[in-house]
Amino acid sequence: MTRDGTPAEEIDTSRPHPARIYDYLLGGKDNYEVDQRAGDALAARAPEARVSVQANRAFLQRAVRHVMGAGIRQILDIGTGLPTSPNIHETAQEAAQDVRVAYVDNDPIVKAHADALLSSSGATSIVLADLRDPRSVLDHPDVRRIIDFDEPVALFLVAILHFLTDAEKPQQIVATLRDALPAGSFLVLSHATGDLADRRDAQAVYNNATATMNLRSHAEIERFFDGFDLLEPGLVQVPFWRPDTPPPARSDEVGFYGGVARRTD
Repeated sequence: MTRDGTPAEEIDTSRPHPARIYDYLLGGKDNYEVDQRAGDALAARAPEARVSVQANRAFLQRAVRHVMGAGIRQILDIGTGLPTSPNIHETAQEAAQDVRVAYVDNDPIVKAHADALLSSSGATSIVLADLRDPRSVLDHPDVRRIIDFDEPVALFLVAILHFLTDAEKPQQIVATLRDALPAGSFLVLSHATGDLADRRDAQAVYNNATATMNLRSHAEIERFFDGFDLLEPGLVQVPFWRPDTPPPARSDEVGFYGGVARRTD
């Protein structure tokens, strides 16, 4: 067993893992040498990598505050990744203590860490399920225990869809999730892009990881919002989505687009 209670045989430390690479770039400690090497290689090939993940994290927190201000009291976060404080439920609870949050990830390591973090909260759950099978997420009893799909939901797909290939039909997956949401729900989404610089060398860092990186264009990412109304300022680089402080240096190089949209029908 590992320190987080996950059976050691379930952890593959021979290959970098996207969640652990992300954790390393954020300055976290839940990663291994193989992830650190991949993170360093990524930063060498894409110097804005660390700024990008930090900007993406800040976008997530601003989006949480926005949907809470719009009256949302339940959040479904798919592709949670390793917990980094402040987490979604911590940010949301600053606005309302009655908020309910269902976290979903397909990695048992993520679930073990989140289980320890959330053990004292009955208004949150962590579910082991795979975005590639959206019905298994929507129908999971622990999701249903937390989320009432007759009431508006904020669906978070932050820095996750770029780990799905086109063959895995990510737009169809998002449409399945969208169709389960009632009017008044929100979609919060961010996605890596190669629009701003040629990042094929950086993308290749993930070729030996447990999931590949699939960069998409602004137009391709915007299609994930079909059936939603994008809020101003639309789909933009994440530091420029309703910033509440001056954007940090090199923000114009950040390789993530992000947006928030509302379902009105």
